[in-house]
Amino acid sequence: MATRAARDLPTEEFILPGSRSCAACGLMLTYRHALKALDPGKTLVAVPASCMTVLHGVYPITPVKVTCINTPFAATAASASGLVAGLKAIKREDYTVVAFAGDGGTYDIGIQALSGALERGTNFMYVCYDNEGYMNTGTQRSSASPAAAVTSTTPILAKAQHKKDMIRIVEAHRIPYIATASPSFPLDLFDKVKTAKDIRGSRYLEVLAPCPPGWGFPNKDLIKMGKLTVECGIHVLYEIREGRLRLTSRSLVLAEKGRKKTIADYVKGQTRFKKISKDQIDALQQWTDQRWEEFLQRHNRG
Repeated sequence: MATRAARDLPTEEFILPGSRSCAACGLMLTYRHALKALDPGKTLVAVPASCMTVLHGVYPITPVKVTCINTPFAATAASASGLVAGLKAIKREDYTVVAFAGDGGTYDIGIQALSGALERGTNFMYVCYDNEGYMNTGTQRSSASPAAAVTSTTPILAKAQHKKDMIRIVEAHRIPYIATASPSFPLDLFDKVKTAKDIRGSRYLEVLAPCPPGWGFPNKDLIKMGKLTVECGIHVLYEIREGRLRLTSRSLVLAEKGRKKTIADYVKGQTRFKKISKDQIDALQQWTDQRWEEFLQRHNRG
């Protein structure tokens, strides 16, 4: 089979020039590729108060060619569930309902509504764009922020706890499809959104979306930073279908080669880790290696 490249993605754009997102926004790039995998003419998007709201702009002007419903911070999954019920009532189930929320609106504030929707098996796709903090309101700590990261609410000692394992929480609901992705690997992201679109029931995708101002790296390094998250193993690319985990894209290559970069390589380019000590780097490396081994074992079991 011929090797695919990013140029093989559909050429039509559904986000027009002039969005209000920051330069080199990992979320905007994620959304751009995700919309290419959907049918924007038959897609309804629900978003909470977030960077996504900023990207969509101020009513009635928007650069995004898709119908979007703005919801309260805690209600993204509940609002999406209402859209699904409304479409069913008018017999328009040919539409896809997609919820897009950040880690704050997923891991923290929105977890109750999300859990309820997943427990009911709501026929929708939920995409968490994880930029590891409340970036829209001043880079505050979320439960997705990594250990040893400095945020505006952990300015002195940095964050003490490791990142919440949201995927395990989602997986406990036994939904048919779960996947992780990165905007630095657009074909993998595109394929997973395309796959999720064609599955009925609840589907959950988690995309690690690097944030230059929140993480503290130059705009020009967005793609490089996204690749580093995968190549050091702190963000692993995989999909889970009916309980079976399969590594994908660059993570699969790293598993086959048995090599990956170090946490020291990863943190040195980010000002949010400016206070990290050697002991903290070692602890983060140990945590990353343990998770990597768990993913390898599940992948090898098939």
